[in-house]
Amino acid sequence: MLVFIIIIAVLLVGMGIIVLIGKGDNLIAGYNTASKEERAKYDIKKLRLLVGGCLILVALSLFIFDRAHSLTEIMAVVCIDTFLAFVVVILCNTWAKKKSQ
Repeated sequence: MLVFIIIIAVLLVGMGIIVLIGKGDNLIAGYNTASKEERAKYDIKKLRLLVGGCLILVALSLFIFDRAHSLTEIMAVVCIDTFLAFVVVILCNTWAKKKSQ
């Protein structure tokens, strides 16, 4: 199980780094299929920061998940990741949007 978690975590960190350096915009769900007009509504640098950071945080939480020994600890990690997902979605639709001019 540990090998599987390490492989997934390394892939997530790699994808997070690719997004953060600006080479992985096609990895951002929704953004890669949006029209040019829709893409123009977002600040791509902020969007990259949010998505790349989220990928790296989820990778780190996988290691915590692997070390969990009780159902309570496992549920805590799942709740934290769920909360993180909600925060990222909200910030992508508020903080990462360009201000209307």
